[in-house]
Amino acid sequence: MADQEKALASREQLEQDVLGAMRRPGLPYLAALGLCGASVLLLVGLWGWQIHSGLGVTGLMHPVKWGVYITNFIFWVGIAHSGTLISAVLYLFRARFRTSFNRPAEAMTLIALTVAGLFPLIHLGRVVIFYYLLPYPSQRQLWPNFRSPLVWDVVAVTTYMIVSFIFFYVGMLPDLAIARRRVKGWARHIYGALSLGWRGTLGEWRHYNKLYMFLAAFATPLVASVHSIVSWDFAVSIVPGWHTTIFAPYFVAGAIFSGTAMVMTLMIPTRRILKLEPYISVDHFEAIAKILLFTSLIVSYSYITETSLAFYHGNLFEMEQFRYRSFGDYAVLYWIMILCNSVLPLSLFFKKLRRNLSWLFALSILINVGMWIERFVIVVSSLARDYDPYAWGTYMPSFVEIGITVGSFGLFFFMFLLFLKTLPVLSMTEIKEHME
Repeated sequence: MADQEKALASREQLEQDVLGAMRRPGLPYLAALGLCGASVLLLVGLWGWQIHSGLGVTGLMHPVKWGVYITNFIFWVGIAHSGTLISAVLYLFRARFRTSFNRPAEAMTLIALTVAGLFPLIHLGRVVIFYYLLPYPSQRQLWPNFRSPLVWDVVAVTTYMIVSFIFFYVGMLPDLAIARRRVKGWARHIYGALSLGWRGTLGEWRHYNKLYMFLAAFATPLVASVHSIVSWDFAVSIVPGWHTTIFAPYFVAGAIFSGTAMVMTLMIPTRRILKLEPYISVDHFEAIAKILLFTSLIVSYSYITETSLAFYHGNLFEMEQFRYRSFGDYAVLYWIMILCNSVLPLSLFFKKLRRNLSWLFALSILINVGMWIERFVIVVSSLARDYDPYAWGTYMPSFVEIGITVGSFGLFFFMFLLFLKTLPVLSMTEIKEHME
């Protein structure tokens, strides 16, 4: 009887702690929200000026027609991958530590995909042109080229977002019912509508578990497929440095690597600010750090492989491209990329550093800096040094592109801060299962 009372008390405390994080925000939260909101206004203002003035306000030039905007698109799609990995893949493998990260990782997936979806529109310059790119039936006699990886991108990313949203919402139904029971006022009616009348009966749980398992199995292949298709935007071309078969697994590993680092960046301060230490332990962060180390080794192996292949088969254009990356105009960025993505993560071989949250937080930020630079180097350096020396050029982003990039990070953190105060940040029902 005493053990049963203790279990009931711990479950009651769990609900109070998780739902307590959704209460009236404090001054630090409002300050962070205001700062992120200001950067969102910067994004909107600069984008509006670009729409009015045209793409001439950017640093895009011949031959570099893809720059920071495409870099940001690839980066944010990559950030979105860890949500499916942590939530779906680890669920299938019954990894218990996922319960401390799956809800914020799933929210991060949806937010990152929303931010990523802006950049193809921003890259168009005149946004109204997007209407004429929609491939719905032929009343306008538009026959899109379905052999183009750009069309594959639209299908893959849209599918990934729909499945991720359904997976996120279904997994949250029991927790929304708990919130409905514990809150008062108009919020009770909102959570009541969102919980779809969930009562927690045996039949509901039976159907819920079957559906959740199906969605996890369905979402798992998307981890590999979506960023593989993004990589084919480059790999199906004949541009030196892009035309290689290693790009699909290389991009997938890099996406999981950067996304896992972003989970750490978000959750280490969230754990402390919202006082969730009993439910997100150092052991949980150590398990995530092992994933980070594993994917870093894959990314480092890909760096070695693509450079070795370029010199092994003796193609002069490929060899020159990798010499240019290492010692040309973007050499400083290239070596920062190697330092952040390959050298510094080796510190995670040491258990003491894997359990040091200050080091994990700093490392996660450096990894995301390195992964953004990696995408920039891949996109820009190959276009800057193509086949014809007469067409070579050096690209430098303008303050408009830099401001919009900063604004995209502000938009991401702004939406994540809103998530923390509107929805349960942890999966209470799954943590309760482990309590039992």
